[in-house]
Amino acid sequence: MGYETKTIRIAMNGITGRMGYRQHLLRSILPIRDAGGFTLEDGTKVQVEPILVGRNEAKIRELAELHKVSEWTTDLDAVIADPTVDIIFDASMTSLRAATLKKAMRAGKHIFTEKPTAETLEEAIELAQIGKDAGVTAGVVHDKLYLPGLVKLRRLVDEGFFGRILSIRGEFGYWVFEGDVQAAQRPSWNYRKEDGGGMTTDMFCHWNYVLEGIIGKVKSVNAKTATHIPARWDEAGKEYKATADDASYGIFELETPGGDDVIGQINSSWAVRVYRDELVEFQIDGTHGSAVAGLNKCVAQQRAHTPKPVWNPDLPVTESFRSQWQEVPANAELDNGFKLQWEEFLRDVVAGREHRFGLLSAARGVQLAELGLQSSAERRTIDIPEITL
Repeated sequence: MGYETKTIRIAMNGITGRMGYRQHLLRSILPIRDAGGFTLEDGTKVQVEPILVGRNEAKIRELAELHKVSEWTTDLDAVIADPTVDIIFDASMTSLRAATLKKAMRAGKHIFTEKPTAETLEEAIELAQIGKDAGVTAGVVHDKLYLPGLVKLRRLVDEGFFGRILSIRGEFGYWVFEGDVQAAQRPSWNYRKEDGGGMTTDMFCHWNYVLEGIIGKVKSVNAKTATHIPARWDEAGKEYKATADDASYGIFELETPGGDDVIGQINSSWAVRVYRDELVEFQIDGTHGSAVAGLNKCVAQQRAHTPKPVWNPDLPVTESFRSQWQEVPANAELDNGFKLQWEEFLRDVVAGREHRFGLLSAARGVQLAELGLQSSAERRTIDIPEITL
């Protein structure tokens, strides 16, 4: 008896960008395609067929030829209208995203999208409502929750390792070159507010789902934003004024599912030089233990193994504090986080069910970014209201 094969056609918009190309095409969809797809529990084989979409015809054609993708186009509206296309994926500029997603869902397409989904909370909620009304499966990239370090950290939470959780602290960022002497590692629009740029807008939507996915509900935000580097140079070598924040320092009040209050702190900066093991790290401290997780590695220290340092500024430190932590094993082979979420989303599409990380979760991320910017402007703590459709 032969098993059914389903081929899902995915129009991938904004695929010439760094994230769209490296993580979504190169490390997710192409490996799924080249492996012959994947198999569902009932034996059904699911294969993917990418269609590359972008505004630069030469780049799109070059990528299609390089990766043996038979279909490509610069006409986004045409692929949205194409009845043979199942999914519209979007990794284009933030300022263009909401319009694309609205058109796609109203055309009955399932969507999978980068974040933020919209520039305003009002529009993000509207997207969630359109998705619900259209009855499509909508997925929003929550990649960090699939990364090995945070998978291990979440497992420690589930196992009760921390006892009562007290706090979570995050450090994210690296030095992005200004672009005058050395080329910048990020696109220039990231530093222009009028183009949807800014650290708070970009990263608070990530921090919302990380905090929700590991600790619990985010109840309030107190943030301070900064534009540390006031002038940068664009891709053509032309100097421009940085109008968006390149750093954001946030304090969050959280609540666990069990009702415990937790304090969160996350520093995010594109104007910081890295002195840590990974570009992002989170530390959870609890009554029974602590752990530090990056994208891949996670180390922990139990209460019984916690040393008793004594503060003495007159003597040099002789303890090796890092050596007192134990590495948390994966105990499983963990694939690329983007690819793992793509496969989960595709399974949901085939089954006709909701994806667990959808447009409402994305709206809460946009809300946190919006309130973070408001908090900084008004220099106060802001409570976060519930979002309902």
